[in-house]
Amino acid sequence: MENLTAKLISIDKDSEAIILLHGLARTSRSMNKAGRLLAAYGYKIINVDYPSRSADISALAQTYIVQALKQCNTEGIKKIHFLTHSMGGILLRDYLASQTIDKLGRVVMLAPPNQGSEVVDKLGGWRLFYTLNGPAGLQLGTGKDSMPNRLGPVNFQLGIIAGSKSINPLLSRLIPGINDGKVSVSRAQVAGMQDFIVMPYSHPFIMRRVAVIEQALHFIQRGYFTR
Repeated sequence: MENLTAKLISIDKDSEAIILLHGLARTSRSMNKAGRLLAAYGYKIINVDYPSRSADISALAQTYIVQALKQCNTEGIKKIHFLTHSMGGILLRDYLASQTIDKLGRVVMLAPPNQGSEVVDKLGGWRLFYTLNGPAGLQLGTGKDSMPNRLGPVNFQLGIIAGSKSINPLLSRLIPGINDGKVSVSRAQVAGMQDFIVMPYSHPFIMRRVAVIEQALHFIQRGYFTR
C-alpha cells in the first residue's frame, strides 16, 4: 500500500470536528489513539464516552450524539465528521434515520455490524451475554427485525472499513465467511455506502491501527479510500 501520509492535509485548526463513537462494552479510551492522530491534522476531536451496556441503541444515540453535536455548535464548528467503531456506527445510523445534521461532512465506520452479527443470534439467549452486553447488544442480531436491518439504506457520505483477521477462533466459527471475530465482511456493508475496503485486522483492535486511521482520514478528506 502506498504511503498515505503524503496525501493527507492539515486543516485550519478546530474549524472541523471529528466525533468518535466507540463500540459495545468499550470506552472512549479505545479511540484515544485515533483521536491523537487525527488531532494532529487540525481537527477538533470529540471522543464520546457513553455507557454502551446501560440502555438500548436509540436511547444512547439520542443522549450522547446530541451532547456531542451541542458541543460542536457551542464551539462554532463548521463541519462535523464521524469516525465510529462497531456499534458506534449503528448509533449514528439510528440517529440519522430520523434526524439530520446540518453540518454533516463524511462518516467512516470501522467493523460495523450493519447487517447484524451471527454471534448475537447464537449467544444472545445466554444470561451471561446480556450481563456483558446489555440491551443494546441484544439488538444486533441478523434477523430482518433487528435494529441494524430495520434502519434501511444510508443517505450520507459513508466509507466502511471491515476487518478480515480474527483473534477469537471460537466466535469466528459462529460466523459464515471472512470475519474479524465479531462481524463478517459481508455484514459490515450497507446499501448506500460510498466506499468499502477490507483490512487485515481484528475487531477489538482495528480502531488502533495506524493504517486504518490514515485510511479513515483519507476518506474524510477526499470521499474515497486509497488502494
